[in-house]
Amino acid sequence: MTNAVINVVLATLVVTHHVQLWHIYVTGFLAGTVQAFQQPARQTLISDMVGNEQIYNALALNSVALNASRAVGPAIAGLLIAWIGTGGSYYVQAALFIFATVWTIQMHVPDRAARTVDQAKETLFSGMKTGLAYVVKHRDVRTLMILDLAPVVLAMPYISLMPIFAKDVLHHGSRLQGLLLTSVGIGAFAGALVVASGRRRYGYAWPVVMGASCYGLALMGFAMSRWVPVSLVLAAIVGAFSVTYLTQDQTLLQIIAPRHLRGRVMSIFLLNRGMVPVGTLLAGALAEKLGGPRALLILSVSCVAVVALVVLVRPKFLWLKVSFQGEAEDVGTAARESASEPRQVAAEPKQRL
Repeated sequence: MTNAVINVVLATLVVTHHVQLWHIYVTGFLAGTVQAFQQPARQTLISDMVGNEQIYNALALNSVALNASRAVGPAIAGLLIAWIGTGGSYYVQAALFIFATVWTIQMHVPDRAARTVDQAKETLFSGMKTGLAYVVKHRDVRTLMILDLAPVVLAMPYISLMPIFAKDVLHHGSRLQGLLLTSVGIGAFAGALVVASGRRRYGYAWPVVMGASCYGLALMGFAMSRWVPVSLVLAAIVGAFSVTYLTQDQTLLQIIAPRHLRGRVMSIFLLNRGMVPVGTLLAGALAEKLGGPRALLILSVSCVAVVALVVLVRPKFLWLKVSFQGEAEDVGTAARESASEPRQVAAEPKQRL
């Protein structure tokens, strides 16, 4: 509902011709702050609604919807702006947020355990401390977080380098830049559909490692490509692996984490979105000194190196196997109550990362 209010305020400022630059900054900051609370809750709600057995497919479908909205949303927004103006488009967004709020309220969420309710009564800082302590303590969760954050921070800034590749490397203009980004979106959409269509009883760590590696390797190939068709294909491969490996990473995290800590774990998982600008600054600095291709090559090699380092330090992580059957709180609850150990099928490795 807060997003609806933000959009109504901004739309009114635009329609009444009172909008100023600082209004854009403030509303943008508020919208980002709301997302920081909304997105972890949304991801956790998905697992609560569908249960562990279908969480893999549900998270993939969520990625399908997200990538489809990224592809279709800008086009619809452009049509709305041309039809009813910028202010009118913000009013339409506000109405959509209101509908989403009403539909969310009508959702039936399964009852949470008493321990989950007790955790919800913690203060903000106490909850943050609990979530961080859990991630730091558990080796598999910590490793999955590294595989989530490091490749995304190092490799995702390739999007900001697309204009350089389109104009200076492949010697085309903005049209090719659009085609490259479209290829990324198509690959991501296709990868998410493949993940959503599969049915599994177990989740494994090795697809996460392989997916992150292929993500970095595809970016390396893209950085070295000087032929447009090859670059378009590699861009699609990058999009596919970025979605598939992150979806599998997130699925394992939600299955392993106790239900009362999933929201906190997802909050840390989604730091990858907030940390992408840090990688973008690094990519920009490298591109200024070395050029776009060399900058992306360094970043993609670093991405693959991080994944290789994780495997070298914790080789047994590759054999991690987690069951999707049943609810996480129904299996091994007593063990987690006493030791807070994640539910796994594979034995816990002795190495520490």
